[in-house]
Amino acid sequence: MSRLWESFPPARFLTGLISEDLEQGFILINVALVAFGVWCFFWPVRRAWSSARGFVWFWIVIGMVNGVGHPLWSLRQGGYTPGVGTALVLLVLALNLVRELRRDVASSAVR
Repeated sequence: MSRLWESFPPARFLTGLISEDLEQGFILINVALVAFGVWCFFWPVRRAWSSARGFVWFWIVIGMVNGVGHPLWSLRQGGYTPGVGTALVLLVLALNLVRELRRDVASSAVR
């Protein structure tokens, strides 16, 4: 295990806000984020709530901050750091969401 919660300063800070046990805090934050993402997809997005676009932008921001922050940290450390692979996947997904939202806005304007 890479113990990201000990080696990545933002992860250490956030997990410390949740629990004195950094590993437990890291797990809780990630489980909560995944659960919230699943909820966002199945309720606001799939049911076309008016707030859905805001929830999608929230995920775009998280994906882009994660997707840029981890690689920058790796560059600063001079090599691979835990989470950088997943961060790049999240960055690609966030950029894809931006493209889809822009396509949706463009198709709405045509109607």
